[in-house]
Amino acid sequence: IPASAEGALDAAEEALDLLLDSGRAPSEVLVLTTGARHPWAEHELSFGEASYWAQQDAGDDVFYADGAAADRAATRPVVIVAVNGGPAAAAATVLPLAHKRAGTLLIVCGDPQQINSVLGTGV
Repeated sequence: IPASAEGALDAAEEALDLLLDSGRAPSEVLVLTTGARHPWAEHELSFGEASYWAQQDAGDDVFYADGAAADRAATRPVVIVAVNGGPAAAAATVLPLAHKRAGTLLIVCGDPQQINSVLGTGV
C-alpha cells in the first residue's frame, strides 16, 4: 500500500481494520514496523519484556513488533509491515523476515521507491 514513511503506520492500521472487518481473526495478524514502534507495542513493553512476549505466545490478539525484534516474531497467516522510517537496513532485514513469517498474506505499507530499492525489485 503506497504511503509515506510518516503515513505507513496509518496505512497499516487501515489495512488491519479492513482485514478484521472482513472476518479475519485478530490472532492471525502480526504487524511489524521498521521505524518507531507501534504505540501498542510501546505500551505493552512498559510492563516488561516477559509480559510482552507472553502475549505473542498466547496468540489471542494482533501482535505488534518492531524491526529489531522481528526475528522473534512467530509465524502468522497475515503479516503487515509498516515501513515507517528507520535505517534502510531495517527495511532490508524486516521485509524478507516478514515474507517468511506470513503464512498466507503479506501487506507492505510504505514508499514504493524505497521498498523497491531495498528489495532490488519492482513491487
